[in-house]
Amino acid sequence: MAKKRKRKEKRPAVIIRLCWRWGYHPGRVMREVLEWAEVLVVAGSLAALIMTFVTVRMHVPTESMVPTIQMGDSFFVDRITYYFREPQPGDIVVFRHTDAVYVKSVIEGSLADQAGVIPGERMVQIGSIPVYTTAFTEGQLAALGDGVLLYLYTDTGAQYVLGEKPEGASTLEDLGIVVREKRIRYVKRLIAVGGQTVQIIDGDVYVDGEPLEGTAFDRTYTSNSAYFNFGIEPTVVPEGKYFVLGDNSTNSFDSRYWGFVDESDFIGVPYLRVWPLNRFGLM
Repeated sequence: MAKKRKRKEKRPAVIIRLCWRWGYHPGRVMREVLEWAEVLVVAGSLAALIMTFVTVRMHVPTESMVPTIQMGDSFFVDRITYYFREPQPGDIVVFRHTDAVYVKSVIEGSLADQAGVIPGERMVQIGSIPVYTTAFTEGQLAALGDGVLLYLYTDTGAQYVLGEKPEGASTLEDLGIVVREKRIRYVKRLIAVGGQTVQIIDGDVYVDGEPLEGTAFDRTYTSNSAYFNFGIEPTVVPEGKYFVLGDNSTNSFDSRYWGFVDESDFIGVPYLRVWPLNRFGLM
């Protein structure tokens, strides 16, 4: 008569074996608790790795990419693509960008301190310079002549008299303001890369003197706002940076206002729309 094959005993979870090694022998209930804890830790770690290196989900709260992406759309972003190829004009790209600049602290004895600037406030404008990002504001500040009278405006409606711009001042810290940036995810269309020259003329975008053609650029681009700072005149994109626009250019906060996206801020490209359900599918 054939011998009955012995059933292979299930190997204990790693955390249980570690407990045994450390001299602790948990009972049945505690053993189940520890095994579930191990499952949750492994699942959480895998999810964190995937969200960090593979994909991330994004929700769009604005109409800046209509009709390509509608307000309220939710989709997954592929974070791997740009490990294997360079971004190309026409790509829809997701990146981190400054949404607001706040006063983190004020340097004692500085112009900002003397003016009574309060930490925690969101900066809107310094003199005639909009505060879009720290880099943009400091670039504009450095170009101002010394001795210009500066006012700081915040989103609370406060106005602070900072006084005359000090000789050679080119940073916000030169005025006594230490900043904190709030950064969020943006989605736009890539228009030009480092080394290229971009300009919007009569609703068309020109890169290195040639109009961009194809369905990705088959729209009229707005260029007649007094708030635009880049791309209205020929604008050279610095190396390692990118020029981006929203498809709905009449209602898009993009490179025309604040300049360029650094390559280190790129996240990836949208690939799967999951909401709303009637628009579910590959992008």
